[in-house]
Amino acid sequence: MHRRTFLHAGAAFGLVALSPQLFAAGQRKPAANAALIVVDVQNCFIEGGTLPVKGGAEVVPVINKLAGAFQNVVVTQDWHTPGHASFATAYPGKKPFETTALKYGTQVLWPDHCVQGTDDASLHKDLKLPTAQLVIRKGYNKGVDSYSAFEEADHKTVTGLAGYLKARGIKTVYVTGLATDFCVAWTAMDARKAGFEAYVIEDATRAIDLNGSLAAAWKQMTAKGVKRIQSADVLSA
Repeated sequence: MHRRTFLHAGAAFGLVALSPQLFAAGQRKPAANAALIVVDVQNCFIEGGTLPVKGGAEVVPVINKLAGAFQNVVVTQDWHTPGHASFATAYPGKKPFETTALKYGTQVLWPDHCVQGTDDASLHKDLKLPTAQLVIRKGYNKGVDSYSAFEEADHKTVTGLAGYLKARGIKTVYVTGLATDFCVAWTAMDARKAGFEAYVIEDATRAIDLNGSLAAAWKQMTAKGVKRIQSADVLSA
């Protein structure tokens, strides 16, 4: 199923959220060959931003605690141009959360958000990641969206993250951030496609959940071999 259509399919097929216990993988102390990926914890996705995720700020203290357990930390930022192809304002008569057809498939249209160089696109001020080694900026190509930290929506243009992680000897990634059902989910699934073991730390994420998109995302992640855990599985290991 194409990434841009799953949120509608989730509602159509009446998907229901599965119990976290079904996904729990037990305690997992991160090894030296593991990386924490912190996805899009930016002002635009926090209350008061242009595309707020309910409870978005709640992930910040959890991620700050998790970061201390990892030798390798990667941060991502949505980094859109003005008039980006994912913005509803780029299409006369279109409204946010409607869709349009682009060359690479169906595109969900969003409010203008995370525009390059604006405070809206900045990382949340309370995010403390002093050991982060890399910031990946995505969605900067005006005509192509990019939910995933690994590749853009055309499934052709890579960000270079997979190559970086492999060059560093990373085998496992733990994904956190915003939003669970979009950028977090697609980052985790593309990590699996690139050959990494992938965990999503559920309580270090928050979802948009449009039309059943959260349940659909968990279903897809599970099918791809992504494991669902909690921060306590890492911090108490």
